[in-house]
Amino acid sequence: MTVNETLGAWSELFMLLAAMTYLVSFVAFAWDMAAHSKALRGTAEAEERQLVGAAAARAGAQDAAEPADPRAGHGAGHRGRGYRTDARSALAEHVADEQMRYTGERRPAARVAVAVMVLAFLVHAAAVLSRAFAAGRVPWGNMYEFCTTGALVVAGVYLLALLARDLRFVGTLVSGLVVIMLCAATIGFPTPVGPLQPALQSWWLVIHVSIAVAASGVFTITFAMAVLQLLQARRERAILAGQAPGMDVLRMVPSAQALENLSFRLNAVGFAFWTFTLAAGAIWAEQAWGRYWGWDTKEVWTFVIWVVYAAYMHARATRGWTGTRSAWLSIAGYLCIIFNFTVVNTLFAGLHSYAGV
Repeated sequence: MTVNETLGAWSELFMLLAAMTYLVSFVAFAWDMAAHSKALRGTAEAEERQLVGAAAARAGAQDAAEPADPRAGHGAGHRGRGYRTDARSALAEHVADEQMRYTGERRPAARVAVAVMVLAFLVHAAAVLSRAFAAGRVPWGNMYEFCTTGALVVAGVYLLALLARDLRFVGTLVSGLVVIMLCAATIGFPTPVGPLQPALQSWWLVIHVSIAVAASGVFTITFAMAVLQLLQARRERAILAGQAPGMDVLRMVPSAQALENLSFRLNAVGFAFWTFTLAAGAIWAEQAWGRYWGWDTKEVWTFVIWVVYAAYMHARATRGWTGTRSAWLSIAGYLCIIFNFTVVNTLFAGLHSYAGV
C-alpha cells in the first residue's frame, strides 16, 4: 500500500502540538496543587485554633470522674482508613476523602488543567489516527508508534476515570508521564511512516499489541498512584509520630490505604490484559515461527513482567502484603515494563528485533 507522506507529516505536527498542550496541562495541574494545598493549610490552621479555644473554654466544666475523650466528635469518617480509630482521627484533617468524590469546590486551575488535557487528547488522537491512515494500517507497528499510542491510552484512561472519581490530585504525574512518553518517542525512537515489516503483517498484531498497549497504559496510572502512596505513607507516619509532616500538597491526596485499594483494582485489570497479551503472543509465535515458546529475550521479559504482577496480586490478596511493600512491587513491575520496552528492544538481538530502531 502506498504511504501518504503528507498525512504522515501532519501526524508529526499534531504530535508536537499534543506534547506542548499536555505540557500546559501539566503546569496547570501543578499550579492547582500548589494553590489548593495552600488554601487547605490555611483552613486547617484556622479550624485548629477554633478547636483549641473551644477545648479551653470547656476544660473547667468537665466532670473529673469521667474525663472527655479527646477524639469525641472528630471521627475520621472515610479518611485515614486502614488505621485504628485514634490514628484515623489524627489523620482526618491531613488527607482527602478516600471516596474521591467531587465536592463542588471551586478550583479554577484544576478545571483549566482538565480542559486543556481533553484538548491535548483530541489533538493526540488526531496525530495517531492520521498516522494510521497515512500508513494504511494500525498505528503500533514500531517503538515510536507503540509509545505514542500508549501515551494516548494513558491519557484516555485517566480522563475516563475522572468521570467517576476526583483524581485530579494525580493529574500532575499522569500528564508529566504522557509528556515524557511523547518526548521519548520523538527523540529516542523517531521512525518515518511506512509499511509494516513482513513479520508483522498479521491480524495478531491488532490483537496482541493493542492489548499490550492497553495494559501498559493502565500500569502507568497505577505506577503514578504507587509513587503517591509511598509519599503519603511517609507523611502519615510523621503525623502519627507527632512530627511536622511537610509536603502540604498531599493534603489533597487520599490516604495511602485508599490509594492502594484503587491501585489494586486497576492492577487487576492491567494484569488480566497482560495475561491475554502473553497468551496471544504465544499463539502468534506458533503461527509465525512454528513454536509457542522459544525463550526469545522479548518473550522472557514479557513473562517476567507477568510474574512480578502475579506476585503482587497474590501477595496482596492472600499474604497480606499491604502498604509500602505492595507499592514497591507495583513499581517494580512497571520498571520491568520500561526495561522491556527500552533496553530489550534496543540492545538485545532476537526474533522481535524489528521494532523500527
